[in-house]
Amino acid sequence: MFPRVLVAATLVAALVSLPPQGAPPAQAGPPGDRDVIATLFQWNWNSVARACQDQLGPNGYGAVQVSPPSEHVVLGDEGYPWWQDYQPVSYRIDDNRRGTRAEFGAMVEACHGAGVAVYADVVVNHMTGQEECGTGSAGSSYCHYEYPEAGYGYDDFHHCGRNGDDDIADYTDRYEVQNCELLNLADLDTGAEYVRDRIGDYLNDLLALGVDGFRVDAAKHMAAEDVGAIVSRLSEPAYVYQEVLYGAGEPVTPDEYLSNGDVYDQRYARDLARIFNAERLAYLENFGTAVPSDQVVAFVDNHDSQREGTTMSFHDGDRYALANAFMLAWPVGTPKVMSSYSYDDFDAGPPSDGSGRTSDADCSSAAWQCEHDWRPIRNMVGFRNAVGDAPVVHWWDNGNDVIAFGRGGDGYVVLNDETGPVTGRWFETDLPEGTYCDVLHGDVVDGGCTGPSYRVDANGWFRADVGARDGVALHTGARVS
Repeated sequence: MFPRVLVAATLVAALVSLPPQGAPPAQAGPPGDRDVIATLFQWNWNSVARACQDQLGPNGYGAVQVSPPSEHVVLGDEGYPWWQDYQPVSYRIDDNRRGTRAEFGAMVEACHGAGVAVYADVVVNHMTGQEECGTGSAGSSYCHYEYPEAGYGYDDFHHCGRNGDDDIADYTDRYEVQNCELLNLADLDTGAEYVRDRIGDYLNDLLALGVDGFRVDAAKHMAAEDVGAIVSRLSEPAYVYQEVLYGAGEPVTPDEYLSNGDVYDQRYARDLARIFNAERLAYLENFGTAVPSDQVVAFVDNHDSQREGTTMSFHDGDRYALANAFMLAWPVGTPKVMSSYSYDDFDAGPPSDGSGRTSDADCSSAAWQCEHDWRPIRNMVGFRNAVGDAPVVHWWDNGNDVIAFGRGGDGYVVLNDETGPVTGRWFETDLPEGTYCDVLHGDVVDGGCTGPSYRVDANGWFRADVGARDGVALHTGARVS
């Protein structure tokens, strides 16, 4: 969710018939053996297609999360901020700043061809937060409680009658959180069958275009049963993960939503940042989540937290790569990797042309961060795929900020977050004897390593020097002899 003017994503009305009663439920977890999700935040559809073919598929990512596909407000006077896309005007996928419906469909096809599923960021909670009337990105007219193209009028929204402006003021009041307006965003009455039907139509239109699942933005601001009723309208199984931000002392909690699918809980990211920044990596030995591991989407940061400064982000450089390496090596949750663009202020939108249309992503440009393609992160996706559900073995730490552990006999990682190196240490593993490429620093090419390699002896031991704020990662998929 967003701490200032605007949120959400979209849920739309397309000409797709609703499924019969007893429709397939959301999948309990992401399909397939490759579960790592890359969030290509604000990337246009053509760039996502290329990334799936050139980066995500070859590097073992299982899915890509794309930004809201529906028609949105256009706020040129405010510099086309990123959050305009989280104010839906209609449920048309015809045109937004990332591309056309045809380009969206071609992107899904390209990603599927590369073995990458597509999850759309969607919002069922609200429409726009603009008091004045306007025209959306696809040309649809709208006013604050009137959205003809989406089929909504005044009576399709909550009007809670509190706080003078209908906005949420008290997050300890469940009624306000789920029936008042989040930052003036017109709050849909998701308890109404008609509204649920319109949202179901939108999601089914995306499924018809080949989308494999949904990140439900602002789920906390809808009753869990409302989200469940919407999910029940899906025409086929889909992976669903819901943004339910935990707040201490608040009545709405992530566990309420687990019957609808997985949850997107920021406590993982905040706890990880606290340990990296203020405590000791040794405390990670029993790192877990309040939500059951098999139903939580884990991440180091997202588009909100990196701007709020509540988690680590690309601004932390090598230490951020180490945090992602830990997430991808540790057997908790479904990992989601953030991929950002550079920004000077909270509101800054993605690199765009003069009309606000998003430019093609270019990972060789300083305008795009492309964390998903940083070698230590992309290669740890392969590590995760290699170790699967193998248990943690041979945990070791120095009582401070150097840790090491294995994942069964399939992988082993050493992480050093100290300002000095670890030299000449032997590490015990369950890896088979052989020579392994250190995937944090190189790739396997033509049967050899482009970076350092380590020899694991017949008893599973290897010797390594580990630089400050650095690491070593070995796995059986990177064994070269």
